[in-house]
Amino acid sequence: MTAVTGMAVQAVRYRTARWPLALVVGTALIVAWTAVAVLWPHLVPYATDAQRPQDRFQAPGSAHWLGTDQFGRDVLSRMLAGSRPVVEVAPAATALAIVVGTAIGLVTGARGGWLDEAVMRLVDAVVVFPAIIAAVLFVALLGRSVPVLVLVIAAAFVPLVARSVRAATLVEREKPYVEAARLRGEPGWSLLLREILPNVRGTVLVEATSRLGDAVFAGATLSFLGLGQPPGSPEWGASISDNRVWLQNAPWTVLAPALAIASLVVGVALVADTLRNGRSGA
Repeated sequence: MTAVTGMAVQAVRYRTARWPLALVVGTALIVAWTAVAVLWPHLVPYATDAQRPQDRFQAPGSAHWLGTDQFGRDVLSRMLAGSRPVVEVAPAATALAIVVGTAIGLVTGARGGWLDEAVMRLVDAVVVFPAIIAAVLFVALLGRSVPVLVLVIAAAFVPLVARSVRAATLVEREKPYVEAARLRGEPGWSLLLREILPNVRGTVLVEATSRLGDAVFAGATLSFLGLGQPPGSPEWGASISDNRVWLQNAPWTVLAPALAIASLVVGVALVADTLRNGRSGA
């Protein structure tokens, strides 16, 4: 038993030793923020909405590690709590964009012809339409809520995912294994799901990680503009918007959520770049 355990440990060490440093750092940042988003009620030193006017604009110190804001609220507590809406919105929007975009890319790339031309022209039209205007229209029509925010972000990324998956599908559909599947009489759905999709999964994975970082930034941007989380929310983009007028007097109120966004986006980007480089080098 001890020998088996030792061999298992050695195998894990061997595999992790081969991981690029960027992948290790990026994964650590993603896992850390995900854990914070789940456990933040147990991690915050103060209630996130507790207002203490006598403590307003305290600089970072032993009592408040990241200082306080204009209402005397603890910046660290609000930064930790603000990770929850970010981790809720960004993965959901990314997953929706990946599912819809992959389906569009697979079908249009495999079928070709008039369907491919029509859908791609529609995708091009969506890409050139300003995303911020679309976001304003969606919020005006449907109201400000988390599902609307997810829908807006996903809609902006679907065309990009569809383009990438379609390009990969166009390459795969000309390969012998696809022709052999056609000759065997496999139906279209089987051809897409069993033959082509497994061979474009690298593209789908790279798109997923890339769009996740974009979704984090997009969600924060929409909240900053008042189109996402409501004012007063501890969400990072909303916190930056609420405190930007105090940037000169209390820069820590803006820097804390800004650095949180940057760290998560950088973590996702490191993972995405590693996967992209590994795929291109394969």
